[in-house]
This record gives sequence, structure tokens and C-alpha cells, in this order.
Amino acid sequence: MKSLLEKINKDLRPTLQKELGVKNIHSLPSVAKTVINVGIRSDVGDKKVIENIIQDLKAIAGQSPVKTLAKKSVSAFKVREGQVVGLMVTLRGRRMYDFLDKLMNVTLARVRDFRGLEEKGFDSSGNYSIGLKDQTAFPEISSDQMKTPFGLQVTIVMRAENKDHAKKFLKLIGLPLKK
Repeated sequence: MKSLLEKINKDLRPTLQKELGVKNIHSLPSVAKTVINVGIRSDVGDKKVIENIIQDLKAIAGQSPVKTLAKKSVSAFKVREGQVVGLMVTLRGRRMYDFLDKLMNVTLARVRDFRGLEEKGFDSSGNYSIGLKDQTAFPEISSDQMKTPFGLQVTIVMRAENKDHAKKFLKLIGLPLKK
């Protein structure tokens, strides 16, 4: 079975080059990186809860997350300067393609009542963001062992001339977008 990277390089690039009418293969759209973000509620001050989320995120992404800290104190949100407010993982290279393959072929199929992804997730540069309500859609996390439920956002950062080229590329690699 071909990996996503091999499929892109051998099968999809020539097809995409003909469709877009691009002469230089290096100017074709490609995925630059994938970023996974998890926000931590401000009322969670328990270090065990944060450690549980870190362990689940390590299992999902295959690498350790980086803690994002609050820059300023905000009393209305009960946030103090230096408090952990989120976790972030940036994937590049082989891990990124393996994660995207798992996301498109396994994880999104396990999401309850999944009917495809909305096209509203694209920004003006062609980057695409997906929000997941809980981590149990990933095969590494079983609902029996889950200690702390959390939602996460996956952002696929693209190198593309415009939004339409990025959308066409993501459809070709198998991202299930609604029509």
C-alpha cells in the first residue's frame, strides 16, 4: 500500500499539473505543515488534567506538544500570566503525511454523523482548519481509557497560489469536502 506522500509524488502531481496548466512542478500546491491545537479551559488548574491531555495528544500526533502560556493576566477569564492555556503540535515531513492519511481515512470516518467537511474552513491563503469535538475519533484513544475529554483544531497549512488551487489539491489527495 502506498503512503500518501508516494501517492502525491507519483500519481497526483502530473494530474494536478495538467488540470491547473502549470509548467513548473515546484509551483504546484503542496502541504507546508499541519498544526494541532488544543485549548485548555482557564478553570482547569489541575496539573494531572493537563498531563492527561498531553499524553493523549502525544498518542494522536506522535510527538510531544508545546505548552502555550498566557501572556497577560485577565481577571474576567480567571487567567494568570504564565498559566498554560493551550497545547500545540506542529507536524512536518513524513509524520505530517502519515497524520493526514490517518485523519482522512480513519479518523473522519469515526466521527459521529459525519457527512463531509464544510468548504467554509478555508481562509484567504488556502489553509484549511478542521475542528473536532472530542479526541475519541482517533483510533489511539479508546473511550474507556479517556480521562479528560477535549476538543482540538487541525490546521492544514498550504503552499498555493490561491484558495482554489489549495482546494483542488486537498480534494485530489482525498479530503472529504462537501459539494
